[in-house]
Amino acid sequence: MNTKFVFFGSSEFSNLVLKELEEKGFVPELSITSAKLPLDKEKLESIKADVFIVASFGKILPDWLIYMPKWKTLNVHPSLLPKLRGPSPIQGAILSGEKTGVTIQRINEKMDEGPILAQEEIALPPNLGYIEIEKILAQAGGELLAEILPKYISGEIKEIEQSTEGATYTKMVKKEDADITNDSPETALRKVRAYEIWPRARKGELVITKAHIEDNKFVPDMVIPPGKKEMNYKDYLRGNPKIIF
Repeated sequence: MNTKFVFFGSSEFSNLVLKELEEKGFVPELSITSAKLPLDKEKLESIKADVFIVASFGKILPDWLIYMPKWKTLNVHPSLLPKLRGPSPIQGAILSGEKTGVTIQRINEKMDEGPILAQEEIALPPNLGYIEIEKILAQAGGELLAEILPKYISGEIKEIEQSTEGATYTKMVKKEDADITNDSPETALRKVRAYEIWPRARKGELVITKAHIEDNKFVPDMVIPPGKKEMNYKDYLRGNPKIIF
């Protein structure tokens, strides 16, 4: 089945999902990669898409858009909805330590609250950081969507309404969230993993890029001092006052 769709995505997660779709033979009529530019309603209408697909697009889509295609708008979300709704589900899963996966849902007017079409729990190796988890979940999300999309367009997929019970929410990540000054060793290490792209775990002005826990203590392995490149923490200590962890 030749599915005509427009893809909306503005992150590396989006790129990876789209790559997986294209490898499975699903190529969009149009790919919108900037959440900053205005949406061209006339152009979108002219495409006469069967469905719109969203994966980590940094903008709340207006109602006229999500209901425009015959089969509406689907979202690839990297969590097991209703858990970890919102803008930072991968970071949220790392910080909380709870199980995660991917969900294909139809978008409605409320953030990540639309009905579920398919869902898959993904068993992740321990201690992975954001970058590797993002790759795994994006690939899984693209594969799952490619698998169910023809069935959805054929009317074979039954939507499952999300339960409000047990729903959790994530928030926009801020720079101050990465401060580990008063955190336990476990929390500090989770922040190193969750925020390895941005804002990166830090104590004061020292950025910690890799670390481990030894004898119940947080031990940095690699750091970025202010104005310098990444270096081994032991090398950093030779010429700097020790920051106690």
